[in-house]
Amino acid sequence: MSNNVSSSSKKSHKVNFGAIVLGIIVVAVLGFGGYSLFWPKTVVYQFATVKQGLIAETVSVTGNTTPVSSVSLGFGNSGVIAQVYSSVGESVVLGQALAELNKDDLLAQIKQAQVNVDIQQANYEKIANGATATNIDVARAQVQTAQVALDQIENQQDNLVKNAKKNLLNSGFVVATKDRVSDQIPPVISGTYLKDDEGQIAIEEYPSEGGMSFSATGLVSAIGMVNTEIPQPLGDTGLYIKYSNTDNQTKWIINIPDKQSAQYLQNFNAYQTALSNETQSIANAQAGLNQAQSSLNALVTDARPEDISQAKAQVENARAGVQGLEAKLLNYQIVAPIAGVITQFDAKVGQFATPGAALVSIISGSSFEIDALISETDVGKVAIGNKINMTLDAFPNETFTGAVFYIDPAQTASEGVVGYKIKVAFDKADPRMKSGLTANLIIETRHKDNALILPQYAILQNDNGTFVEALGDTKIKDLPVVLGLQDRNGNVEIVSGVTKGEQVINIGLKKK
Repeated sequence: MSNNVSSSSKKSHKVNFGAIVLGIIVVAVLGFGGYSLFWPKTVVYQFATVKQGLIAETVSVTGNTTPVSSVSLGFGNSGVIAQVYSSVGESVVLGQALAELNKDDLLAQIKQAQVNVDIQQANYEKIANGATATNIDVARAQVQTAQVALDQIENQQDNLVKNAKKNLLNSGFVVATKDRVSDQIPPVISGTYLKDDEGQIAIEEYPSEGGMSFSATGLVSAIGMVNTEIPQPLGDTGLYIKYSNTDNQTKWIINIPDKQSAQYLQNFNAYQTALSNETQSIANAQAGLNQAQSSLNALVTDARPEDISQAKAQVENARAGVQGLEAKLLNYQIVAPIAGVITQFDAKVGQFATPGAALVSIISGSSFEIDALISETDVGKVAIGNKINMTLDAFPNETFTGAVFYIDPAQTASEGVVGYKIKVAFDKADPRMKSGLTANLIIETRHKDNALILPQYAILQNDNGTFVEALGDTKIKDLPVVLGLQDRNGNVEIVSGVTKGEQVINIGLKKK
C-alpha cells in the first residue's frame, strides 16, 4: 500500500516542476518583448572622416595621335623630272635629296654667267692697270667705225624720210572748185610733184590772143595755154595739166597733199613711221659713237678711283648673277626638310612638274603629338601646361603622360557642336607610335596639395544651402560647408566648415 502512495507522490512532483519551467520561459519571453516594444532602439551610423591631401580637377576628352612634323613638298620650278631617289614608306634624313628635275639648261646659264664674271674681272684689271698702246689703237678704230656707221644711217634715214614725204605729197591730185561743186569737167593733173612745200595751186582760165590761157598761183607761179591734147606743165612743180575742153572759165584748186585721196592716210602713216625710225636709228648710232668715244677717252686717261670702283662693282654684280642662278638649283630638287617617313611619293621620271604641286609628303618618324577637340564648356578650365594622363586603345594596359602645349584661339564646328582644338605633347617619345591612334585623355586642370577632402556622397544640398551632418551630444547637427575642387573619383574639396579628422555622417550609407 505504501509503495503505491510513494509512486503517486513522485509523479505529482514531476508535473509541478515542468509547469514551473514553462512559466519561467513565458515570463522571459513576455519580458523581452515588452522591453523591445517600449525601450528606445539604438541607431548605428557610418561616418566619413575629413582627410587632408591632394585633390585634382580633371577634364576627359578623346583625341588622336598625329606626327609632330609633317610636310608636303614640290618643286620650286617647272620642268621634267630626271631622277627620283626614294619611295613611299622609306625613312629619310634631314637634307636628303628625294627627286630632281632636268637642269642642263640651268647649268649652261651658270657657266655663261661665270664667263661674264671672268670678263668683268679682266675689265677691272685692265682699268686698274691701265691700257696698252694696242688697246688704244683698237678703241680709236672703234670710234671711226661708229662715226662711219652714224653718217651712213643719217644718209639712209634722210632718203627714207624724203621718199616717204614724196609719196605723201603725191597721194593723188583731184582738181576741184573751192566748194568742190561744179557741172564742168575738171582738167586732169599728171606727173610727179617735185617740191617739198605743202599747200594749194589755184588755176584760172582766161581768154587770150592765141585762145584760152590759164594761170597757176599758190605753190607755183606759171601760165600756159589751155590744151585738150598735150598736157601743159605747171611751172617747175613737175605736174602737168590737160583740159577736157576749151570752154571752161572756172577757178580750180589742187590741194597738196590731197587729204581726200584714197592713198592719203596710208602714205601719211608711212611718213610718220619714217620720221620716228629716223630719230631712233640716228639716236642709237650716236649712242654707239658716244660709247666708243668714252671707251677711248677712258683708255687714254689715267684710271680714276670712281672708274676702278665701278669696274669692281661690275665684277661683284656678275658674281651675284652666278650665285642667283646657283640658288635656283634648289628649286630643281626636292630635299627632305625633316627626318621621317615618306607617306606620299608621286614624282616619276619623265613626268612634267609644275611649281608648288605637292608630290612628296613626309611625317616625323618617332615624334608624335595628340590632337583633341574640347567642348566650349570645358575649354575655360584648360590651360597650356596642364598635365595629362592618357591611355591609347592600341596599348590598353599602359598609361602615358604629357602636357597641353597649344589651345586654338578659334573655334572648330563639328556636326553643329562648337569645340576648340588642343595639342598635347608626350613626356617621352615612343617608337611604337603611329599616326591616327585613339587616345583617351584625362587633363588635370587644377589641383591642391593640402586640401580638406570628403566623398561627394557625404554632402547634402537643398534650398537652405550646402552642408554635412555631424552627430552631436543629443541629436544630429548640420554643418554648412563651402565646396571647392571635385575630382573624377567622387571626392570634393571642403574650403570651410569642417576640420581635418572630423567625422561626418556618411549620408549615402546612413542606415545599416
